[in-house]
Amino acid sequence: MAYEISFRKRILEALDEGKSMAEVSRLFNVSPTSIKKWRQKLAEGSLEDPVRQRNFKKIDPVKLKAYMEEHPDAYLYEIAEVFQCATSSIHEMLVKLGLRRKKKSTTYREQDQKK
Repeated sequence: MAYEISFRKRILEALDEGKSMAEVSRLFNVSPTSIKKWRQKLAEGSLEDPVRQRNFKKIDPVKLKAYMEEHPDAYLYEIAEVFQCATSSIHEMLVKLGLRRKKKSTTYREQDQKK
């Protein structure tokens, strides 16, 4: 959980007033490591955390279905390489599409036919 900028400023102001790191840490219930990081961030320019850029990639369900028909035995990591995304994304899309990767073995089919 990220702390608000105003809270971080109050902590650093308490340090500037002459209170020790341990005292401020106990008073605000924040680790000394966090306080040191915030002090360094302020010295570098800003207390704000950098905005994380995420590259969300949509998987085309039609292309995935076609690929699965052509390569029914492909592993998730192989499919993920082709679509340039995470294996978890491929798995989620396969579940949404109702595609099962688990194949029945031929030995069970043969046993069912003998009965």
